[in-house]
Amino acid sequence: MIRLLMLKCFALIILSGHANTIVVRNAEELSEANKKAIPGDIIILQNGEWKDVTILLNCNGTKEKPIIFKAQAAGKVLITGISKLKLGGQYIIVDGLYFTNGYAGKDAVISFRANNKQLANNCRVTNSAVSDFNNPKRMDENSWVAFYGKNNRLDHCSFTDKKNLGVLLAVILDDERSRENFHSIDHNYFGRRPPLASNGGEIIRIGVSQHCQFNSNTQVTNNFFEDCDGETEIISVKSCANEVKENVFKECQGSVVLRHGDNNLVRGNYFLGNDKPGSGGVRVINKGQKIVNNIFYKCRGVDFRSPLAIMNGIPNSPANRYVQVINAEINNNVFYECSPISFGEGSDTERTLPPAGVTIEKNIFYNSRDSIIYKVYDDITGMRFTGNKASKKINQSLVDGFNKTPLPEWKSLSLKETEVFKNSGAVWFMKKPAIYHKPIATADCATAEDIYKQLEKKEPMILRLTGEKYFFLRPAFINSSIEIQPGHKGTITLESENGIPGVFIISGNASLRISQTHFTAENVRAINFISSDTTGNASHYSFVFGGSSVTGLKTKHFFYAYKSSLADSIIIRKSSFTNCTGHFITMSEEKEDRGYYNAEKIFIGHNNFDRIDGTFLNIYRGGSDESTLGPHLVFSHNKIKNCNSAENSPLISLTGVQVTEIFSNNFSGCNAGSTLILYKDLVRAKHSFERNTLSGSGKPGTNKYVTEKDNMIR
Repeated sequence: MIRLLMLKCFALIILSGHANTIVVRNAEELSEANKKAIPGDIIILQNGEWKDVTILLNCNGTKEKPIIFKAQAAGKVLITGISKLKLGGQYIIVDGLYFTNGYAGKDAVISFRANNKQLANNCRVTNSAVSDFNNPKRMDENSWVAFYGKNNRLDHCSFTDKKNLGVLLAVILDDERSRENFHSIDHNYFGRRPPLASNGGEIIRIGVSQHCQFNSNTQVTNNFFEDCDGETEIISVKSCANEVKENVFKECQGSVVLRHGDNNLVRGNYFLGNDKPGSGGVRVINKGQKIVNNIFYKCRGVDFRSPLAIMNGIPNSPANRYVQVINAEINNNVFYECSPISFGEGSDTERTLPPAGVTIEKNIFYNSRDSIIYKVYDDITGMRFTGNKASKKINQSLVDGFNKTPLPEWKSLSLKETEVFKNSGAVWFMKKPAIYHKPIATADCATAEDIYKQLEKKEPMILRLTGEKYFFLRPAFINSSIEIQPGHKGTITLESENGIPGVFIISGNASLRISQTHFTAENVRAINFISSDTTGNASHYSFVFGGSSVTGLKTKHFFYAYKSSLADSIIIRKSSFTNCTGHFITMSEEKEDRGYYNAEKIFIGHNNFDRIDGTFLNIYRGGSDESTLGPHLVFSHNKIKNCNSAENSPLISLTGVQVTEIFSNNFSGCNAGSTLILYKDLVRAKHSFERNTLSGSGKPGTNKYVTEKDNMIR
């Protein structure tokens, strides 16, 4: 009997040290479970919405018995509101969380540290997702993932639609506790990062320039990157001894950039440009870099975004500029139907050191569409070319080390793409959800009050203007996808209260389309006819004015973009504007000179402009930042008659606009005796001014980036 009691007591002692499975229902219970957790415990977060929570996990498991925090069902624990996850312990695994419908403010959404003193080591976040979890304002900066400590892992997670300023994932090396870290970033899905119109739109950054000479040893492997268009750098490597291996980059407007730090490896990646403009590959700077066994497929980026760009360096370069490329190995890569690669890219009066000790060996260049496969911007005697093959169709006279030879066409890359795609991201998260187009309602609006009532619904809608006169006491705020159409064949008269900000104001994540509608607007007393809102929303908007007309408008601006707003596109086509006073399109509030701007694409085509008094276009992108593609302006097939700016200013002022195509326009009696178009550029741009007719008009003020061809000046 005594022996039996002793055995029962011994069993209770053993059981009391065993791991537990605990279900928690809220943040308080989770915090308590974290405090009491022992190695091997499994803490299950109950399904449902967890709003405005800071999940702080600083318990300590072991390698053999990690402490696991997992969703009751993966993807069913919704982390919403102002929320974040902080890990500051050892051997912790977090599994199955979904961050949505919220934001984290200045902090990272997921941070591998609890605070400055408690860093995570040997911790893992897996099978989780962060989607559209953005600070409300586009220029309010934060990251979604911040790595600290050592030996941490992020795997099989999905990240989509980061829209605000800040690198999505940052590896921090600010002290010894986070260097030589051997973090693993593997089997994740990174999708849909729209252009940021600013530096700071990277997907991954490993280190910063201040710490670039430290080894990070971070591994970025088997991830799938898709539509990552935030800026010119998809992955920005700013430290040493990192590896970027076996990833797929599909239709991304950017490159893997070995920006600072030495001895990094880029191996076995697939860069699937698929002819997308701006799709790049690898940009090389610094010492001892290796780019081997990669496939570049129909990458069509140019200059800095070339499939391969080997940069020129700066003598005695500071860490945050351009260290000379020395002892790089570019071997056994395939370039299939790609735009030309660049040697000595960026060569200028500052970047004067060409690459040295570089081997270009056993690479294959298949090309049936371009006349050249590489561009040379400086001395290449410091580069050794051996055993490279190029298509016989190439017209370029190649240096020794290239052999023109028949090359077979590439049949398929789908196997590798499919394999990485299927094995990346959270298993429960749909990478590209099917788009459901809800039937769009049509509403007849006889008065401005009817328009206000329909817009309050914040639903996609077609508004038919059935009345003859509309008086706007306040702006009509566009908060969804709205199309305005006429409800009769006559002209519509618009009037407004004096001094209201605008007749139509477009919010972020909204669009306004005005179709086949003809306005007279002599009695509109608003400051602007149409504008963005003033919030600096993280989401983009768009505006289309097609087949329509405006007569007699006297607002300060026809279209005005406020600071920090960003349009995907502004399109004005097949329309007419007559006898209007005020500036036509103004996008010039971004004065920090850091590369910010207000619209990715501006298309103005097949319009008639007659007697517009004011600056016609004023588009500003200041500074010398080279991280962004835009804006891109296409201005073609327009008839511009008797349009004049005030005080001898240019009719069209383009500052820092990266790409412009101005062609087949007819300018008559516009800004005679003054400047018609003024180009100002601090960084390399691409401008074409072709096949235009200028009669009794001012002359274009061009620079070295402007190509003029077949223009007629009378």
